[in-house]
Amino acid sequence: MKILISNDDGYQAPGIVALYEALKDVADVEVVAPELNNSAKSNALTLHSPLYVTRAANGFRYVNGTPADCVHIALTGLLGYRPDLVVSGINNGANMGDDTIYSGTVGAAMEGYLFGVPAIAFSQVMKGWGHIGAAAAKARELVLQMQQQKLVGASPWLLNVNIPNLPLEQLKPMKVCRLGRRHAAEKVITQMSPRGETMYWIGDAGAIKDDAEGTDFHATIQGHVALTPLKTDLSDHDGLGYWAQTVANLLRPRPSVPE
Repeated sequence: MKILISNDDGYQAPGIVALYEALKDVADVEVVAPELNNSAKSNALTLHSPLYVTRAANGFRYVNGTPADCVHIALTGLLGYRPDLVVSGINNGANMGDDTIYSGTVGAAMEGYLFGVPAIAFSQVMKGWGHIGAAAAKARELVLQMQQQKLVGASPWLLNVNIPNLPLEQLKPMKVCRLGRRHAAEKVITQMSPRGETMYWIGDAGAIKDDAEGTDFHATIQGHVALTPLKTDLSDHDGLGYWAQTVANLLRPRPSVPE
């Protein structure tokens, strides 16, 4: 089994180091990750400046770009082969609900999926790397289960996995969940620079809005590992009929108005 690992916290982050250590003895593992923290970069690609790949002392390769850049470069020439699985993380903090739209961790996994490779994004629910060893052990367990079921190297699929920060023996069984929802993000933070210019900082993510049973939020609050299958089709299938009728009405000739 050949695995490509990436992340959005940077190649030196404890999460990616723990993930590599957990998988290195069960697969041929390559790490290609961002040089610096690239959280919330989603699927962004760098198109207007050159990208450079550097080999770190620990053997990891890092790129002066986004998580999606790392996976894109790896799959289109850097590795020289097609991996069986792309694994992203372990992220420093949750990627649940609306977070998945912004997440660089999910973006890296999704880039693999777009190239036809099965992919998993792993995140810990709370920041700070508490019990990162337990999270890495759970990631290893899932990868091995997927291999045993002959799902690795097969048709592409995309999974988003969030792991509570708990000791291994306290983690409850995995649950398959839908994405929950957050409230809108907090208000932007403004500050004055030393030069008297106004600076803007993006506010914190919104509080949980939908944590009903069956959501990723609900599962992790209960101590379960939450697994959510994702897709890239953003079409509003339920609304296609409505919009077809609306556009037909818009295009219908209007009766002329007498002068």
